[in-house]
Amino acid sequence: MKKNILIIGGTSGIARSIANQYAKRNHPLILAGRDSVEMERLSSDIRIRYRVPVCVKIYHAEAYDEHSVFFASCLEEPGVLGGIILAYGYMEDQQSAQADFRKAKQMIEVNYTSCVSILETAARYFEQQRSGFIAVISSVAGDRGRQSNYIYGSSKGALSVYLQGLRNRMYASGVHVVTIKPGFVDTKMTYGLNGLFLVSKPQDVAKRVYLAIQNGKEVVYVPGFWAFIMGIIKAVPEQFFKRFKL
Repeated sequence: MKKNILIIGGTSGIARSIANQYAKRNHPLILAGRDSVEMERLSSDIRIRYRVPVCVKIYHAEAYDEHSVFFASCLEEPGVLGGIILAYGYMEDQQSAQADFRKAKQMIEVNYTSCVSILETAARYFEQQRSGFIAVISSVAGDRGRQSNYIYGSSKGALSVYLQGLRNRMYASGVHVVTIKPGFVDTKMTYGLNGLFLVSKPQDVAKRVYLAIQNGKEVVYVPGFWAFIMGIIKAVPEQFFKRFKL
């Protein structure tokens, strides 16, 4: 029997598409997020469409004291947990976050602190099992700070550095850690934002995520051309880069 896959952020556009990628390959799913009603709708659709077991769990990113209990409940489901995918995030307008630290703090808490909390819990389990995978959606925004979104970008940049260290730690245990760095994706979080270009569909991102996990990739840009774009952006010397309005 195929192993369970835990997807946190279950109602996001990317998470929905990832769930379909695994369900059509007969993996039982554990979907976790805040919106229980929407997750139940999604789980019912997957059960009917793919005839696989799907259970729903409530997960609050900033409820750190509940994370260990939440993860333990996932392990109580029938079957063995084979991997965890974090596919949630939060973005506020940069100007709003500059003016109101509460908004900046929430981006940092959701995009970084909450991820460290649940991933450290999951890492201990997979380390003991000496198998499994951890896949996390970060962002190209974390590769270099830009005036237009540096608070959001810094939270994703911190997440990417954390995953580098986690990958180094978990290697000896045979646990695969993959960092996914999408560019602009057509989701609720980006809806209505100005200046978007080369926008990807969640379904395309999900396919790349699945293949990256299957093929043992470590850091994957989605689509792949973002590796070239960000390589150029990172190569610009700071004395010139600070003059750009990006």
